[in-house]
Amino acid sequence: MVEMTEEKAFQRLSALCAKGEQCSYDLERKMKGWGVSDDARRKVMGRLHKERYVDDKRYCEMFVKDKVRFNRWGRRKIEQALWAKRIGEDIYRPILDAVDDNDYKEALVPLLRQKERSLKGGTDYERYCKLLKFAMGRGFTMDIISQCIDLREDEDC
Repeated sequence: MVEMTEEKAFQRLSALCAKGEQCSYDLERKMKGWGVSDDARRKVMGRLHKERYVDDKRYCEMFVKDKVRFNRWGRRKIEQALWAKRIGEDIYRPILDAVDDNDYKEALVPLLRQKERSLKGGTDYERYCKLLKFAMGRGFTMDIISQCIDLREDEDC
């Protein structure tokens, strides 16, 4: 495999960052895949951070916003995804704490209504357990889930 030069790696990554937010971990992985040396990777990442192409806090803010609004994920699933991307807890914790519980509820209520329509018979308890399991799989916390399951008939959950 031919090793990519430091300048070529910087150009490719800066173009990628210009298209959308990227985290440091993903960029590091790309450079490793390209065969960029450790020293060159450190220099490229330093330059990307210095020139503000990469900012993990900014990435985290966008990631959280997108996952709640569009993917309808709960806090736990988002935390897990950020951990997998090697975003520090000191970065993501304040961002997740700033998300209002109502945003999670607005994401969860339509999911529960849709899921409830597809549930087959059974007792109310079985249906409740299935909804609970479904919402937990989406990463929602127990307090949000219980509020939304108990109030799912109410439009203002």
